[in-house]
Formats: sequence, C-alpha cells, structure tokens
Amino acid sequence: MVDASEGGAEGSSLAAHEANGVRAGLTTPPPVEFTREQDIEAYRRMLLIRRFEERAGQMYGMGLIGGFCHLYIGQEAVVTGLMLEAKQGDQTITAYRDHGHMLACGLDPRGVMAELTGRRGGLSKGKGGSMHMFSKEKHFYGGHGIVGAQVPLGTGLAFANRYRGNDNVSFAYFGDGASNQGQVYEAFNMAELWKLPVVYVIENNRYAMGTSITRSSALTDLSKRGQSFNIPGIPVDGMDVRAVKASADLAFKWCRGGNGPIILEMQTYRYRGHSMSDPAKYRTKDEVQKMREEHDPIEQVKARLLREGRAGEDEFKSIDQEIRRIVTDAADFATHDAEPDASELWTDILH
Repeated sequence: MVDASEGGAEGSSLAAHEANGVRAGLTTPPPVEFTREQDIEAYRRMLLIRRFEERAGQMYGMGLIGGFCHLYIGQEAVVTGLMLEAKQGDQTITAYRDHGHMLACGLDPRGVMAELTGRRGGLSKGKGGSMHMFSKEKHFYGGHGIVGAQVPLGTGLAFANRYRGNDNVSFAYFGDGASNQGQVYEAFNMAELWKLPVVYVIENNRYAMGTSITRSSALTDLSKRGQSFNIPGIPVDGMDVRAVKASADLAFKWCRGGNGPIILEMQTYRYRGHSMSDPAKYRTKDEVQKMREEHDPIEQVKARLLREGRAGEDEFKSIDQEIRRIVTDAADFATHDAEPDASELWTDILH
C-alpha cells in the first residue's frame, strides 16, 4: 500500500474523502430578511406570474391557446427568488412549465402571451407555442418539451461559461419527475468532473406528471441526488421567496468560486394539474386547499407586510390593479396580433 504522505493513489483517495466531508458541510441557510422594498418587489413579480397564468388558463379554455399548456401557479417563489440573486449574463433553461421563468427573466408579457396564441409577435414568432420559447437577449434558452433534455443543455451552457472564462452561472430547472431521467446523471457526472458553474434547480412539486414522488422515487430526498457524483445539495422551502433567495446566494457564490455544480431541491407545490388537460384526481381538494391557505408564496409576503405594518391594503389593491392592466394588455395584444406569414415555415430551420 502506498503511504498517503507520498501523494500516491491512496493519498489522492484520502484527500478526496476529506473534500467530500467539507462539501457535505453545506447546509440550508436561514431565510434572508427582506427590506420593505424587496418584499414589495418580490410580491409584484410573483403576482405578475400568478395573474398571467390565470389569464392563460382562461384563454386556453376559450380555445385561444392550442397544444399543450402547463401552468406555474403555486410555484412562483422559486424562479422569483433565484432571479432576485442572478446577475446580467447568467443563463436560464427549463422545461415546458416555463411562462413564469420567462416573466421572471424580464421578458415582455406581450411576447410571451402572443407566443401562446401562435402570433407573429410571439417570442418564437408564433412557432414555439407554450413549451418552446427563447430569448438570446435575456439569456433564456427555453422551454423544452422532452423531459429532462434541458439538464445536459444547461450543463453545456455552463461549459461555455468555463471555456470563455467569464463569471456567469447557468441554472437548469427540472422537476421531480425528470430527476429520474438517465441523461440527468450523465450531465451531473460531467459537470462535477469539469467543475462547471451550474445550479441544478429541482422543482419538486411532488406529483411529476401525475404520480406521487413516494410511488415513483426510491430516494425522495432529491437534494441528495448528486451524492454519488460528489455534488452537494440542499433542500429549500420553495414556497418562501426569502428562503429561495438565501439558497440562491449560497449557490451562486459556490459556483462563481470555482467549486463546480450544486443542487437546490425546491420543495414547492402546483395548484393546477400537470397540464390543462389533467384533472389532478390523484390528490384531494383538501390537500390543495391546505397548501393555499398555509403556504401560498404570494400571500405569505402580503400577510407579513400587513402584520408588521409595512404596507396597507390600499397599496396591495393598487399593485393588483397595475398587474391586471399589464396582463389584460398582453392578452389583448395576443388575440389581435397577426398570425405568422406562411413563409415562416421555412425560416430558422437547420438543414
């Protein structure tokens, strides 16, 4: 056996185990304390996502939105808290429950809604629909319909950052269902081998496409999914925007410090079914109502500000009216904008 002090294989192995212990020491940070301005801003951003999604659901029911449509209602604190900590140049990539991510990245609600209705003013010129929207300007790389496909792509974005030597971080969002996909673990392995600056955000809303996580996953603590690759992970209350921001601060510092990838398991909850065609009969109405009453991310902020006397009902009514105007304008634009010209069938095609 080679003596560890001689720096041989045994020494390298021992050093690696010691490093594992240090990495395993990462723990979930306590929620950060928000100023009044931060709370109001978080409330405004989450409310925009909520009202936009509610309107999208209505328009889908009216037949104005075709194809698939997956709403983000209930999960607003996740992307909001992360984007409060992101800097210009950081990249976002996610799955098909993507409208909220786009709005949080600062994309025009008109462009998002017009894409939902298949109009030429949409972010993908009406050709992507609900699941496939992009914005190079805002470093938003989709909406992807293939389950788990965005994870290796997000890892590739992180590889590009490392290759270019910049300070940007890629964050790849995926759900509890996608966390069982094989390509996710291939991406994990490469990310850790090359110490890539990527935050893997697992939005654990408990039911994937309709199956409880307790029935589909042998390991339900998804923050531990990267352990075999030496990737640290922490569980986060994804219904509290302050807890999300605290974890985002830790994750971004970890990645920008050259430590490689990290996993954030956002324990969140969706109020609607997997998609608009899902009646969600696999859970009780009481369960959903309990989450709404006790853990709603938007109501938590409002209740805290009212309780502490830092805002009044009139201010919240004013914010709600402002958000409703924005969403109504987006819906009006999306229903009156022209449809794409037939020539668009031949543009943006790789051949």
